Amino acid sequence: MVFKKFTSQLVDIIEWLDDSRTTLAWRFPRYHNEIKNGAELIVREGQRAVFVYRGQLADEFGPGHYRLTSENLPVLSTLQGWKHGFNSPFRSEVYFLNTRPVTELRWGTANPVTIRDPDFKMVQVRANGMCVIRVDDAAVFLREVIGTDSNVDLDEVQELVRRTITLAFSDMVLQTGLGVLDLQGRQVELSEQLKDFADPRMREYGLKVQSIMLNVTLPQEITDAITRGVARGVEEQGFLDQVTDMQRYQQGRLGDAMVAGAQNPGGSSVGDFLGAGMGMAMGQQMGGMVAGPQAQQPPQPVAPPPMPTAVQYHVDQGGQAAGPFAMPQLQSMVAAGRLTAQTVVWTQGMAGWTPAGRVPELAALFDVPPPLPPQGPPPMPQS
Repeated sequence: MVFKKFTSQLVDIIEWLDDSRTTLAWRFPRYHNEIKNGAELIVREGQRAVFVYRGQLADEFGPGHYRLTSENLPVLSTLQGWKHGFNSPFRSEVYFLNTRPVTELRWGTANPVTIRDPDFKMVQVRANGMCVIRVDDAAVFLREVIGTDSNVDLDEVQELVRRTITLAFSDMVLQTGLGVLDLQGRQVELSEQLKDFADPRMREYGLKVQSIMLNVTLPQEITDAITRGVARGVEEQGFLDQVTDMQRYQQGRLGDAMVAGAQNPGGSSVGDFLGAGMGMAMGQQMGGMVAGPQAQQPPQPVAPPPMPTAVQYHVDQGGQAAGPFAMPQLQSMVAAGRLTAQTVVWTQGMAGWTPAGRVPELAALFDVPPPLPPQGPPPMPQS
């Protein structure tokens, strides 16, 4: 009976069956029981087992099924002086650590962070979001976080995570020198940078930051100022559209008045013409107010286009090309008999020398009107 009571106090299976994702560390409840030689240790996926002897970290075990002997407890064997193995029960604390990622861990700045902004000077902003962490270094986590606790829940490290990420956010803003508008517009990019700033600090507690989501909140007065700036831009664009529409309308009125004035000289269209002109002037003035001082300068005078050049012809004079001659000179030559319809001529663009009477522009020079009828009384009829 005494032997049966003694053996009931020995621990022969060590395992952690809790499937909670919010528990980060749990100490196996040994109490006054002792672990017997050859006991079974079961470490499941996402767990890590750590043996602690008199406050000192001994052996670690990853996922697997183990039989506890002196061969797989080398550190504990050294600490307890098992030079040739052990056959009797032994005392040791066993901690199970949850190494799976802990998601949906919220963080946020308890107090606003002051930022020097190029547009709004000194601005106080708040930041918050979510992060994913996991236990990475069992020895550091045991020493810095667990201590003598028998159970470490997520709530116990949430304040540590919040404070660490908040300091990392302040350092990131100070180093990047970004203004509040850039902080809000580049939150996805800055989330990755914030993780790089926070992860080294979290590793000091044996934790690893896998991802961080960042959301920057601006003061209400800054948000209102940005909203007013956007609204002002919309109003200015609307005013420009109205000026453009008015100018187009006045131009149409001016064109209609000019057409009506040509069809009805002296009519009421003159008044319409003047009204359209005044409206056009008003539209130009309004356009100049929007466009700026350069648009208000008077238009520069435009030079008239050059007069078209008269066509000149070369004329055959006894087998020699003479000229070129303009139209008045050609008319004089026709009158003097020096140029006839059979005289060949040539000018730029013609395929070759052609009789002047066959050139459409010169044919009219040789159209001689018929002789006038005789001027006298008609002959008397014969009786």
